[in-house]
Amino acid sequence: MEGQLLYLMGASGSGKDSLMGYAREKLTGHSAILFAHRYITRSADAGAENHVALSPAEFHARVAAGLFALHWHSHNHDYGIGREIDLWLAGGATVVVNGSRAYLPRAQKRYPNLIPLCIEVSPEVLRTRLHERGRETAQQIAGRLQRHQRLAASARDCLAINNNGLLAEGGNTLIGIILHYAGQRSRRTKNQAAICT
Repeated sequence: MEGQLLYLMGASGSGKDSLMGYAREKLTGHSAILFAHRYITRSADAGAENHVALSPAEFHARVAAGLFALHWHSHNHDYGIGREIDLWLAGGATVVVNGSRAYLPRAQKRYPNLIPLCIEVSPEVLRTRLHERGRETAQQIAGRLQRHQRLAASARDCLAINNNGLLAEGGNTLIGIILHYAGQRSRRTKNQAAICT
């Protein structure tokens, strides 16, 4: 049976990488739950995300070869999700990807059964986190906050994960959602097996 794709979205500074890292660590050992790495035209030591760093030339060569299931451009970088997720889904796995809110419509076109997950943070919390990490100028932070509010307003039918508080709170909410869909798939598989016998 086809697996389930969970597409996690959140503004830069919302804690998306931290939540995914928390969930990945806690769910180690669940062979049917897989977290996809992103391929990014950004150095491997930039930021907290555990990604595969590619040069722009390498990235576009992979696009031309059809090696990405999903890919987009944002904030001066290219991002890709490898075609390996199609093999994982075909094998019945629950797959979690680190997605882009702006790219969601195209992702839903390719994967109609995709489940969108949205990390929610207040503008005040987001502003504080962006200032604390010190990567952007005040003008860039203002731009990110405007983009966050615009995309948040357009998000519909999205499962919300509140990440205004402690990492464990938002992380456990994410884990609960992942286990829910992994459990649904497992129950459907067992029911089908019972019908066939």
